Amino acid sequence: MNQDDTPLLSVRDLRISFRVDKKTTVEAIKGISFDLPRNSTVALVGESGSGKSVSSLAVMGLLPPDTTVVHEGASVRFDGRELFELPVAERRKLCGREISMIFQEPMSSLNPVFTVGFQIGEVLRLHMGMDKRRARARTLELLAEVGIPDPDNKIDAYPGQMSGGQQQRVMIAMAIACEPKLLIADEPTTALDVTIQKQIMELIARLQKKHQMSVLFITHDLGLVGEIADRVIVMRHGEVREQGAASQVFGAPADAYTRALLHCRPKLDQRPVRLPVIDDYLSGRTAPGDTLAQRARGTGEGDQPVLVVNNLAKSFWLREGLFGKREFKAVKDVSFTLARGKTLGVVGESGSGKTTVGLTLLRLHRATGGSALFEGRDLVAMSDRDYQPYKRRIQIIFQNPYASLNPRFTVGQILLEPMRIHRIGANDAERVEMAYYLLKRVGLPEQAYHRYPHEFSGGQRQRIAIARCLTMKPEILVCDESVSALDVSVQAQVLNLLQDLQDEYGMSYIFISHDLSVVKYISDQVMVMHHGSVVEMADSDALYRDPQHPYTRSLLAAIPRGA
Repeated sequence: MNQDDTPLLSVRDLRISFRVDKKTTVEAIKGISFDLPRNSTVALVGESGSGKSVSSLAVMGLLPPDTTVVHEGASVRFDGRELFELPVAERRKLCGREISMIFQEPMSSLNPVFTVGFQIGEVLRLHMGMDKRRARARTLELLAEVGIPDPDNKIDAYPGQMSGGQQQRVMIAMAIACEPKLLIADEPTTALDVTIQKQIMELIARLQKKHQMSVLFITHDLGLVGEIADRVIVMRHGEVREQGAASQVFGAPADAYTRALLHCRPKLDQRPVRLPVIDDYLSGRTAPGDTLAQRARGTGEGDQPVLVVNNLAKSFWLREGLFGKREFKAVKDVSFTLARGKTLGVVGESGSGKTTVGLTLLRLHRATGGSALFEGRDLVAMSDRDYQPYKRRIQIIFQNPYASLNPRFTVGQILLEPMRIHRIGANDAERVEMAYYLLKRVGLPEQAYHRYPHEFSGGQRQRIAIARCLTMKPEILVCDESVSALDVSVQAQVLNLLQDLQDEYGMSYIFISHDLSVVKYISDQVMVMHHGSVVEMADSDALYRDPQHPYTRSLLAAIPRGA
């Protein structure tokens, strides 16, 4: 057999367990097998906990040795070499030069106390034997190759001085520095704007072609997979449920779980009253051919305004030089009307001012101009004392439930605290009953009341955050990227919950997101922001059907449509 016909990476009967304690082990990978051909892209897809990242870390040799058990008979062969049989030093050298990895969260992967130039140069010095001068010259070439603007200055910048997209480009530069044969990309575009996501994907494709690399792409975004992958491997609960050519898996999926993943994500041309979830398909409650009832969206003359915002502005003052400072206008003259029981979607790239608008309306930032009229009273101008009663009526779900829930509080304490502060309920017994009701309302068991946030998944933590907001019975809820990093099935559950709550309580939402498919599904009206200003606003169907502004058209053109 010609070497070009043999797979670059071949995984056979990979079984991995983790020791929880002296008596307990959990099997995370249950005998999976797959091949990755040379000069091709294979996508590994599935929900959180499916074993995607564990499989890739096993290939890289990055699993913790003290708690990991690789079962006998497992084989991972790379370019003809059995990785599990290599000495540690030799395997580390191999994974530095011939196999590299882009990790999911660049801010956690890059060292904040070293410049990006030092960190890329370290790879070149360690694995390529370059001296400092040659490493710096090659680093400048790599920064230019991955599209970092002004590399002569950026080479001496720290990670915290760069945007998320630029940090991810630095990670890619580090990964390709040694021109590896295999690039493993673990969720490299999660939580990035659609335009930045498209740029990153085009960059990886261009580098793959230039350097003749194979790519193992790990993601839960099936729309993205359909655009880039030659082959697809679908995983769930540590097992491979289906694998094959991308056209076959997407065109005629054989496994019910694959069909479920494909149908859970909101589509631009449909808006069902209720999004199907994974269990609907696996239990047979929903079939792929079902015609789901569609939900009407939009605004009308009879809508009652609950919030009227006029010329809202927010500036930050940045230090410049030793004594100077300059004004940065984050939000510029933003105006909109939010109707009762309706949803306003706010979209735009990072830095467009979306989140600043939401935080300013909640007075977590002090506005530098404009007004926000709620029942005729200006939230921006009133004193802190006068604003106190309004805190109950306007709430926010933050983007990151891992950071917004106090890890030292049980779920019960998290829910009771705001009720005590705002004197909701006659006594603690009544508040506890209300907390149990809200947990049930967001789909969590009563036992969750006594547990801590770290004992829950990301989707469950977001439900807890929603329950905390509901303790206030708010009239306006600001959702700041509240479903952006969730799996498609969990995302569908949270969107269904938000819709149920809006139908039941008549709540109004300001839904901030960079996921344009989700915004189209849940919004009645969409506001597009760019560099702090509103460039377009229209009912969601009209805006997606006929965008007027070039920036809106560029956002819509960047939506992955592969699935």
